Amino acid sequence: MKHGKKYLNAKAKIQPGKKYTLEEACRLVKECHYTKFNENVDLSIRLNVDPRHADQQVRGTVSFPHGTGKTKRVIVFVRGEKAREAEEAGADAVGADDLIAKIQGGWLDFDAAVATPDMMRDVGKLGKILGPRGLMPNPKSGTVTFDVAQAIAEIKKGKVEFRVDRAGNVAVGIGKINFTAEQLRENAQVLLDAILRARPASVKGVYIRSVTLSSTMGPGIPIELAA
Repeated sequence: MKHGKKYLNAKAKIQPGKKYTLEEACRLVKECHYTKFNENVDLSIRLNVDPRHADQQVRGTVSFPHGTGKTKRVIVFVRGEKAREAEEAGADAVGADDLIAKIQGGWLDFDAAVATPDMMRDVGKLGKILGPRGLMPNPKSGTVTFDVAQAIAEIKKGKVEFRVDRAGNVAVGIGKINFTAEQLRENAQVLLDAILRARPASVKGVYIRSVTLSSTMGPGIPIELAA
């Protein structure tokens, strides 16, 4: 892939073969920013796991102290009185069979989905649509609950779910390029701590193979694992 002059100038700020501390990387990712828009900043972690085995799945949720810089659109699958609670809590869309049918029709204009436990039998029909996109409500991530107001509030404030992909990688947006370096560092540390806590007992030896920080259009900055 051929890169432009601005990208190459940004990449030149990263010393070949050097790995940076998390604090250094968070300062450098801002220095490498060259676009006119407020890019996402992502942390990509390569793990020594085999996701094909059920006992090596790595997933969980984190609540970033500084949010993600993005206003999340939350939908709620619910019936009865809880629907009003969801609306008052700020849900962007609330429904039951009508909402399921809308998604089956191709609508996916949302970032997170919450469902009450009694709705999951019907919501299960959307597994093939929502599952691959990481949007399926799940009890482990706190998105299958009768306390829909709390679930909505947590997601809106910056709670995100992480999950290892088929290649053994976890990639999560930890903020925006207009965050301070310290805000990015604190968010990144929360994510790394959560991934360390989620280490499967069956994994032997090295658990985290590599960590890379980057903005949407910028070059990847390798992070020193020991640090």
